[in-house]
Amino acid sequence: MGANMARRLKDVGYPVTAVYDIRTESAQQLADEIGAEACTELARVTKLSDVILTVVTDDAAMKQIFASGGDTLLKHAKGKIFINCATVSPQAHVRVEALAQKKGAYSLEACMASSITQAREGSLYLMIGGDQDVFERVKPILDKLSASMRHVGGAGQAAKVKALVNMVMNINTAGLAEGLGLGDALGLDVAMLREVFSQTGANSQVLHTDGEDMQNRDHSCYFSAAHAAKDSGIALKLAKEQGLTLPLAAATLKQYRRMTEEGLGELDKSGVAELTFTGRHQSKSA
Repeated sequence: MGANMARRLKDVGYPVTAVYDIRTESAQQLADEIGAEACTELARVTKLSDVILTVVTDDAAMKQIFASGGDTLLKHAKGKIFINCATVSPQAHVRVEALAQKKGAYSLEACMASSITQAREGSLYLMIGGDQDVFERVKPILDKLSASMRHVGGAGQAAKVKALVNMVMNINTAGLAEGLGLGDALGLDVAMLREVFSQTGANSQVLHTDGEDMQNRDHSCYFSAAHAAKDSGIALKLAKEQGLTLPLAAATLKQYRRMTEEGLGELDKSGVAELTFTGRHQSKSA
């Protein structure tokens, strides 16, 4: 996602001065492509940049890149703006904003509800959280990355919305896999079943993005099962804090956690169908 966002910004005329990745070879390849410096230190990224976009895996990675000491993006941060695009907990975004403010810097969350293709095309859907004035300052950049966006409130609010988006998406994906898997077991033509679903109350966005992939077992990764488990876990933690029980979300999380336990975590989320179609996957426990 980060690499394709950098390519997009370069295409539309922004000088992308620095890139960083824990996989140094990936950073160097991208840097050579777009004329940036492949930095080996996080502090160097901030030093070379006015606006820094981050896309990391989880809360632990977010804490590491915004550490209070050592090699950190917060070095040379005064006056800089951080746009943090990963799906992490709301608390992580609140923490980063507070740390940035102590350094005289600014932080914004721009949670993405799209995938790799949209990052490259500049057609992401963005949920923005943070100070309205900071948002207005970087809105021209975000306009080039997105087809649509919405500012939903202060720090952490966009992360809450994104957690709910992914929770519902994951439930829909797991439900679709069960419907198609049962239809296949009943001897129904799965392509026919997908067409009927598309014209009825069984229709959904994931039917269009994942249905054919489930049928054809094409699980090239756009959004991994491991990330689906992480994001459903974030949503369920928020529910627990509110005293709510969400049985469908809990069952879906169990399925995606099972995928990671079975060695399927790096498949696309559509790979949940491997657990529901007869004869596809032999469970380790079995």
